[in-house]
Amino acid sequence: MKMEASIRKEFVLEGLCCGNCAAKIERDVGKLEGVASASVDFMSKTLVMTIAREEMAAGLVAQAGSIAKRHEPDIVMNEKELLQPGQKSLYLLGLHCADCAQKIEKQVAGIDGVKAASLDFVSQKLTIEADDKRELPAITREASRIAVSVEPDLQISHTAPKKDGQGAHSGYKWQESVHLYIGAALFIAGMALDAGRSMELALFLGSYLFVGGEVVLRALKNIARGQVFDENFLMSVATIGAFAIGEYPEGAAVMIFYQIGEAFQSYAVNRSRKSISALMDIRPDFANLKLDGEVRRVAPEEVGIGDLIVVKPGEKIPLDGRIVEGRSALDTSALTGESLPRDVEPGSEVLSGSINKNGVLTIEVSKEFSESTISKILDMVQNASSKKAPTENFITKFARYYTPFVVFAALALAVIPPLAVPGASFADWIHRALVFLVVSCPCALVISIPLSFFGGIGGASKNGILVKGSNYLEALNHVDTVVFDKTGTLTKGIFKVSRIAGANGWTEEDLLACAAHAEGFSNHPIAVSIGKAYGREIDLQRLSEQEEIPGQGVRVKVDGRLVLAGNGKLMESAQIAWQQAEVMGSVVYLAVDGVFAGYIAISDEIKADSRQAIADLKGLGIRHTAMLTGDSKATGEHVARELSLDSVFSELLPHQKVEQLEQLETKKRSGGKLVFVGDGVNDAPVLARADIGIAMGGLGSDAAIEAADVVLMTDEPAKLVSAIRIARKTRTIVWQNIAFALGVKAVILVLGAMGIATMWEAVFGDVGVTLIAVLNAMRAMKTVQ
Repeated sequence: MKMEASIRKEFVLEGLCCGNCAAKIERDVGKLEGVASASVDFMSKTLVMTIAREEMAAGLVAQAGSIAKRHEPDIVMNEKELLQPGQKSLYLLGLHCADCAQKIEKQVAGIDGVKAASLDFVSQKLTIEADDKRELPAITREASRIAVSVEPDLQISHTAPKKDGQGAHSGYKWQESVHLYIGAALFIAGMALDAGRSMELALFLGSYLFVGGEVVLRALKNIARGQVFDENFLMSVATIGAFAIGEYPEGAAVMIFYQIGEAFQSYAVNRSRKSISALMDIRPDFANLKLDGEVRRVAPEEVGIGDLIVVKPGEKIPLDGRIVEGRSALDTSALTGESLPRDVEPGSEVLSGSINKNGVLTIEVSKEFSESTISKILDMVQNASSKKAPTENFITKFARYYTPFVVFAALALAVIPPLAVPGASFADWIHRALVFLVVSCPCALVISIPLSFFGGIGGASKNGILVKGSNYLEALNHVDTVVFDKTGTLTKGIFKVSRIAGANGWTEEDLLACAAHAEGFSNHPIAVSIGKAYGREIDLQRLSEQEEIPGQGVRVKVDGRLVLAGNGKLMESAQIAWQQAEVMGSVVYLAVDGVFAGYIAISDEIKADSRQAIADLKGLGIRHTAMLTGDSKATGEHVARELSLDSVFSELLPHQKVEQLEQLETKKRSGGKLVFVGDGVNDAPVLARADIGIAMGGLGSDAAIEAADVVLMTDEPAKLVSAIRIARKTRTIVWQNIAFALGVKAVILVLGAMGIATMWEAVFGDVGVTLIAVLNAMRAMKTVQ
């Protein structure tokens, strides 16, 4: 039975002047039938009411107003509108400047009413969280204005870019290519011809204006907006400075190679974006809706629950449902990362995103598209980029200070040595300072680090591992303790009745029938296994006063007789004279009308890869592995010995699992993370309490996808090992890029200050390093087994 949700309302009592009246209003409103609670704060003149059901609200509010006026006639009761937070996503198509992305994110985050803003450079997605969702339209307009003011060529879209790339910028326009060719031709002419100083200046200046005119123009526009320290400004100052000191070829060449590097960089970023998107491109494009004997192609969003859809061989199943006609094999690799086909027949449940391999299937839809498995997975992966890793946040903050620092260092290098050192020329030291300006942009880091994490998340999803944010992917590098639930996680969760023992005159057959009826309302795996062993239909009319006792079992009347079915704690709490069974597996004890009737033993099987997964975790350096279970001590210790777990905690109630997890958390290393792995069934509190909650077997489980930080789509413990390996590979690539970019820049800065490195090397230190870092980041998409 679904419980009615209570609603909370707040009112300002204008004209409330009497503290005693406030107390009386609170008392009388609280007595109204349908009011769960009421409180009046005299200081703030606020009345807060909790109303049991929404349909009662209007009448109760009117009665509360009458009560208030009865006690103080001058009171005017005005409802205080409660703020409801909201979220909005914008796609900034044509975003190719990582530095601009940072500026947009910072300025949008500063808009009044914005709780948080996150701009993912890779997916071009700006996520805005507002304190009040009613303010979102105005906030969205202001955010759009900010984005276009920072990068004028942007196209603002409220939907994700189309697969064919329509509506998106190519990153490097054909006009810019033409300008680059003309500029390069003039540069070659200037180098080849010996036509005097004036002609040389004309050729190189013409080359510069064709290639870099747009860069200088953007720099001037940004300065007018108060945006000084960006790539356009730095490159403009550096190259104009080269012309000013007579280094015409170098000034033109630096701009040409900068633009060539930008073209390659833009191409590499776009290719990586497309590659990552292709990894997660599992969204179905259409559904074949069967209506009035005809089949027509419609969007998946147009199909409702109960509609029939036809899926032909080679097509994706667009919505979750149940097969009513046809047999086939399904490729679920897009969801699970597993290539083994799954055979289906009439009655089989199927999930959206699977590919139909051979037969034609007719499917009755069980969920709307927005609630389907594929929608939830896509939403989770697409939103993962808004949860940034600590390393990403560090790089963002570092970049904010790095560029101004290097610019001021360049200024000092240009001015101080010529004034302080006898014989030093301004031209020489200005040339050295220009090297600083060229290499001062942190694009290599700002672009490649988010790209690495996004690639890691995309590669993991291809392997059936869904990570809800790069913060969780990075956290997997610091796992110290892994805590497993037992049933359905380390064991198969497929229970079979292995022994029935009656007592006090109960036969095995009668005891099994009694237990099957007692567990008739439960969908717990143990209850299901007892029902299967009974093999007959449960007559629910025979049951009454059913009550589930958390962590112990059930109390129910069968044919008017009180039946208790559960573990030993249930027997003890009911003061039943019972005998403990010395058997392996889970044991259900039964008592009828206060007399012990016997027990049923149910055995579970350890998963084939559990033992190897635990061994591999220890091989990865995981210091402590533990298991929490509500099963008996004998069963828990047997499983722990089989799997070589470090510790096991048995006979735990749900709330005791949380308490035990907190105890284990106190024993982990400083900086280490505690992971809890469960099957998503009744594990939500423990998943939420752990540093990283991992739900296993999330395929088709809405609860698991909602509750966990990481979802393993299959029921294999070995996927946890793969997740940690992917996280470690991603971290390695991230730190390779950080070390490479900063190392090369540091060397060029030192050599530039010494007068050894020229602006040619500085261009490599900027766009060359960025290009290499982007290509290296793309390796994160390749999964590690």
